Amino acid sequence: MAANPAAAASLLKRQLKEMQTSKDIPGISCGLVNDNNIFKWEVMLMISDDCKYYGGGNFRAHLAFPTSYPLMPPSLTFQDPVPFHPNIYANGDLCISILHPPEEDKYGYESAAERWSPVQTPETILLSTISLFHSPNDESPANVEAARMLREEREGKNKDFRKQCRKCVRASLGED
Repeated sequence: MAANPAAAASLLKRQLKEMQTSKDIPGISCGLVNDNNIFKWEVMLMISDDCKYYGGGNFRAHLAFPTSYPLMPPSLTFQDPVPFHPNIYANGDLCISILHPPEEDKYGYESAAERWSPVQTPETILLSTISLFHSPNDESPANVEAARMLREEREGKNKDFRKQCRKCVRASLGED
């Protein structure tokens, strides 16, 4: 199946409208970065207070869709302040299996079933991202230092990870 940019744009318009009007998606706000470009969304993820490390944070990100969407995945990049998180690179890029291209992982870490599928939607991507804030994956980290600090905290060695996360939360609220 060949990529169809016009079909992708039409699908994205519908999906954005659904997300903006749905009352069933707490903690997620979506809009366009530029009114003339349906392929680049600005999202706000408002992390609930019950989240152990990131509770109360409001993190802004850009969701960039390829013209081959939904056959290929978008990318999600957090804007400043970038959350200190095992699954977020220092430049803000999110590392999550469902945003990896739909092919076998050359390193053998992920199966094709864990990777991008056209059944994913912006809503499932953003809900999965919020889930990562609640349960960071330190097994295949994008931020090795954050993963190390999280493991040490889980082992009771220190609280440095929690301190870094709270600092990010305060910055996300404009308190730093």
